[in-house]
Amino acid sequence: MPQLPKIDREKPGPLLGLGIFYPSVGALERIGSDWDWIWIDAQHGDIDISEAAALVRTAELIGRPALVRIPAIDPAWVGKALDFGAAGVIVPTIESMEEARAMVRAAKFPPLGNRSFGGRRVIDRMGRAFYRTANTDTVLILQVESSNAVALAESFAALDGVDGLFPGPDDHAIRDGRDVDAPKDRDVIGSQTRAVAEACERHGKLSVGLALTDATLEMAKEYRYCLVACGGDVAFLTSGSKNAAQKARGFFDAK
Repeated sequence: MPQLPKIDREKPGPLLGLGIFYPSVGALERIGSDWDWIWIDAQHGDIDISEAAALVRTAELIGRPALVRIPAIDPAWVGKALDFGAAGVIVPTIESMEEARAMVRAAKFPPLGNRSFGGRRVIDRMGRAFYRTANTDTVLILQVESSNAVALAESFAALDGVDGLFPGPDDHAIRDGRDVDAPKDRDVIGSQTRAVAEACERHGKLSVGLALTDATLEMAKEYRYCLVACGGDVAFLTSGSKNAAQKARGFFDAK
C-alpha cells in the first residue's frame, strides 16, 4: 500500500496533492497519477465510507498515497479509514489538546495509542505483522481552523503521535468574523499559516496546506510546506467544461 514518502527538508519543493470530492474512481484513475498524493474528502465531499474505501483502492492501483479527511472528530472513522488502507487521516476542526490526544489514541497502536487490531483489508494486503510499523507508516494530520487552534499549534505539533498540521483558512475566516471569500493573501492569512508551518518545522512534523492561487503558492514555498493540495476534481471538471463550452460558442457565434 502506498505510503507518504519521508520528507527531506533539504530538497526543494513540497509533495503536490489532488483533492477528490466526488466518488468517481474513474476520474481518480485517469488524473490521479499527475499528482504526488491524493486527498479524499469525506468531510465536505460527496463521499461516504464505502466510496472512500473504493477511492483508496484506486489510489493504490495508480501508486499514490491517499489521505482521507474524515467527517468529524470520530475515532470510529479514524480506525476504519486506516483499516481499509489509507496512508493517513486528516481530522477537521481540532480545538483542544483533549481532542488531539483522542485522535492519537484512535490512530496509533499501543503503547502510543489504543488503535484496535484486526482490519480486514490491511491484514489481507500486508499480513498480520503490519501493526509493528503502522504507527510510522501512516500519518495523523490535524486541521487547525480557528484562532484558538492556531494558538495551540505549538502544543499540537509537539504531541507524540501527531504527524502534521493543516490550517483551514475558510473556517478560520468565518470564526473570526471575516468574509469567507476575502482574498487568501499574506495580509489576511499569512501570520496564521506561518505560525503553523514554523511549529511543524520545529517539531519535525508535516506542514500541510491549500495553494490554489499565486499568493498561496508563494506562501507555501516561503513557509516550506511539506504537502500542498493544489486543486481538485470539481475545479478541474468545472474549468475544463466551461473553457470548452466558451470555445465552441465563440466558434459558432463568429460571423
